[in-house]
Amino acid sequence: MTRTVLVLGCVAGCAAGAPDADPALSPATTTSVDRHASLAFTREHVTGDIYHYSALVPIGTAPSAALRLHRVVRELAPFVPRRTARAAMLLHGDFATFVTDFAPTLGAPASPAPGLAPYLAARDLDVWGVDRRWTLPGSAGDVSDFGAMGVAQELDDLRIALALASATRLAGGARDGTLALVGFSHGAQLAYTYASVEAARPSAQRVVRALVALDFYGALGPDQVDVRAFACGNSAAEYDAVAAGFVDSPNDFLISAGQNARTDPDGASGFGDLTNRDLMLFVVGQTYNFAPFAPLYHLLAPVLAGDAAVGLGETTEDAATAWLAGSPPHQSMLEGADLDALLCGTGPMPVDAPLSRIRVPLYYLGAAGGVGALGVYSTTQVSSSDVTAQVVQRLGAERIAEDFGHGDLLFAADAPTLAWQPLAAWLARH
Repeated sequence: MTRTVLVLGCVAGCAAGAPDADPALSPATTTSVDRHASLAFTREHVTGDIYHYSALVPIGTAPSAALRLHRVVRELAPFVPRRTARAAMLLHGDFATFVTDFAPTLGAPASPAPGLAPYLAARDLDVWGVDRRWTLPGSAGDVSDFGAMGVAQELDDLRIALALASATRLAGGARDGTLALVGFSHGAQLAYTYASVEAARPSAQRVVRALVALDFYGALGPDQVDVRAFACGNSAAEYDAVAAGFVDSPNDFLISAGQNARTDPDGASGFGDLTNRDLMLFVVGQTYNFAPFAPLYHLLAPVLAGDAAVGLGETTEDAATAWLAGSPPHQSMLEGADLDALLCGTGPMPVDAPLSRIRVPLYYLGAAGGVGALGVYSTTQVSSSDVTAQVVQRLGAERIAEDFGHGDLLFAADAPTLAWQPLAAWLARH
């Protein structure tokens, strides 16, 4: 581990020995080493003086035992990040990676959405991220180690990622090695869980300075009966699937929905009389039909004509289809079971993580058409004295089905004004 910290600190923060590179090169300047080396590192241009670093750090011998760390930061010179007073670790959600959620112009396919990570970096925040193991299956899609990819393992991985980020910042001259932990969707639930677990450690071992949850909950209120029943049912089914050997929860449906809507929007989807575009709009615009995280939960705000989604109100279809098509092929079934079990709240828990242990400042930012106001309950269960809760809402209560959606916090044309600016301002103060 010591060697990894030193190597990451140098390639991400030291000028000495770095290859010559022109920061003006566009669209990307990339330096890579082999996947099986002790540290695989890439550097690519994002915009202006902002660069994206990625380091693949092996942490074991299992097929997917690696962490992909990300850093999006302004540079003084090639491989020399600007020093910043504040830093944040961003945690992606389901069917996603750090890039597809937070730096989507770098994705494959590339998205026109500019991305939260570059936005925050441009405002002098040192932005970090980590991809969960299920985004990195072994060669030929080897998922044989997915059966161990539960929340307990993910919290251990996150502790390593935070330690690496902290050590790298300190090695680069930062006065403070702490970071804000910012999670989107299920990444927000992981952030809540990690903050609780870390709070039980001695103060010298804590790295999280503040906590941000983007449109998800860390616990369900007593009145959220339907959502709790959904979580409990999912958890039981997912644990049964894992016990039967089904450890992979593949994203092939979402990938196909995105790809087909991009390449053949008017083609037949195979679902009734829906075209490929119709199916994509149904999936992102009326998500509550199969994922009722809230009564009218939707990934992206739809334009409705009667009962049908016929367009998107906040986000371009190009950005929407890129998000789906860029999904990693595999996802851990055990992670889903554990996260649902934590929300269900009955039976043995995968980890001990009561929200009441959390004392760091907390900011909840919801989307009215996503989890929205249902996420506010979690903010009342922490012991923090500094708590802020906001929900982005454009329309009246009678039009929640069309209001700002879950993923609109990341991809909407107005996301910088409605969501990112208040988030950046809060992080600057914390």
